[in-house]
Amino acid sequence: MDDRTQSPFPTTNTLLAHCLSGAVRQDWTRAEIQALFDLPFPDLIFHAQRIHREHFDPREVQISTLLSIKTGGCPEDCAYCPQSVQYNTGVAADKLMDVAAVVDEARAAKAAGASRFCMGAAWRSPKDRDLNQVCAMVEGVHALGLETCATLGMLTAPQAARLKSAGLDYYNHNLDTSPEFYGEIISTRTYQDRLDTLDHVRAAGIHVCCGGIVGMGESRASRAGLIAQLANLDPYPESVPINNLVQVEGTPLYGTPKLDPFEFVRTIAAARITMPKAMVRLSAGREDMSSELQALCFLAGANSIFYGEKLLTTGNPEAERDRELFAKLGLKPMAIARRQDAGSGTRD
Repeated sequence: MDDRTQSPFPTTNTLLAHCLSGAVRQDWTRAEIQALFDLPFPDLIFHAQRIHREHFDPREVQISTLLSIKTGGCPEDCAYCPQSVQYNTGVAADKLMDVAAVVDEARAAKAAGASRFCMGAAWRSPKDRDLNQVCAMVEGVHALGLETCATLGMLTAPQAARLKSAGLDYYNHNLDTSPEFYGEIISTRTYQDRLDTLDHVRAAGIHVCCGGIVGMGESRASRAGLIAQLANLDPYPESVPINNLVQVEGTPLYGTPKLDPFEFVRTIAAARITMPKAMVRLSAGREDMSSELQALCFLAGANSIFYGEKLLTTGNPEAERDRELFAKLGLKPMAIARRQDAGSGTRD
């Protein structure tokens, strides 16, 4: 009898057998992750879905809403970002929103089915006087029973502690790309700056939301390097947003050749396999994704989307389109306040 008829799993080599165990590890090598990327597509999706099912209901997807509470005027030079003052993108610098207005937006998001509410501000790092107002927003959103998340730039240890005291569940601070490609994208803060903020967030007891952006002209090896950096954090992030570059005219990355859709799905799958208990978030770029591509991303282990009309300053699929897609695929919103600990795998 052919060996393949005796085993429910596709045949893999010895190196990959270790990679596909689904074990929580912090010793991933780039060679291992590149081997995952190089798998035949059906095998990669099979293993990603198998590992996904060990920790999650594959029919559930968490619905998140992201609100820009302070848009534009950022001094950083991130080559992908339309909110930088260094690029002419037509994005005006606005003041920080009022607390009551933010809480109203969160209330509407919850009514529309969101269980997680994220607040983003275009800062290099928040000033303490602005953090007072943000903490009041966090308190108000937390009181609604929503998971709270913020992305405000670099944080000091005391600032992270204040956000924790206000009720912040998650802090988003992406690595963006691999260390070797990072200098091609950003010069105004270092990779270590980002890692330091993640350390402050973790030490404060806040869950870490950290991922990256693909489609910025990086190689597959660089995408594997990003996944290695994320997976080898100890513990790895509880939340891993994978963004597909949204090209905005006026930014240096406008006109970059678009990433092959299957390569994006491979990145989702690699994230799921190497960080099996994390929420893998299908983030920026969904506006340009077909329903079929999004379905492949869910099969590859994505289990969260951002829901609503805008994702900070760029478009996001309309809520009705998302509802129709969920109905077609037999998906349902994940229950509220269902969080994980990457170290223990517990959820609440």
